[in-house]
Amino acid sequence: MTNTDHKPDRGPSADGIAAAARSATKKGPPPVHLWNPPFCGDLDMRIARDGTWFYLGTPIGRRPLVKLFASVLKREGDAYYLVTPVEKVGIKVDDAPFVAVDFTAQGTSETQVLTFTTNVDDTAEAGEAHPIRMSIDPVTGEPSPYILVRRNLEALIDRKSFYRLVDLGTEQDIDGVAWFGIRSGGVFFPFMRVAEMAGRAET
Repeated sequence: MTNTDHKPDRGPSADGIAAAARSATKKGPPPVHLWNPPFCGDLDMRIARDGTWFYLGTPIGRRPLVKLFASVLKREGDAYYLVTPVEKVGIKVDDAPFVAVDFTAQGTSETQVLTFTTNVDDTAEAGEAHPIRMSIDPVTGEPSPYILVRRNLEALIDRKSFYRLVDLGTEQDIDGVAWFGIRSGGVFFPFMRVAEMAGRAET
């Protein structure tokens, strides 16, 4: 029988999502934010903290396929989905869905602009539209910096890039408190209180 209601005939599969995503991306970036298809269940797909995509417990080795899936990724609250015009499937994301693996710096001080590149070739110019935020692990005290890439999807800034950011960092007073952070696109992004940094250095 012919499917006339444009709904999937079977349960969700990576192949089905990939085929629908290819069709949807033929004319440019898919308007994922405009799609609100029915939820079709969860897919055994996971994005690890280092940006590796897994399907059925096995790493997806084809980078073009990873980029295709990434192009139809959507976040709603704390949940992540792969979305096409006709279906929405849930996937697991260990931390952030992307990893910022490099950045370029242009200008200095007030005119500095940092442009980040992710593991799936997205670019984001840090500033008001693409803020950087710092998260500190309450147990280990380990800092984890993130940048907003597109829509409400973030990239974890990798360690080597973070060290470079620290080298470019500066101090700024916020409400009478000295903060260390980074400036880009005319915005200062605080990382840590200067006094707290001094305390860490002493230990």
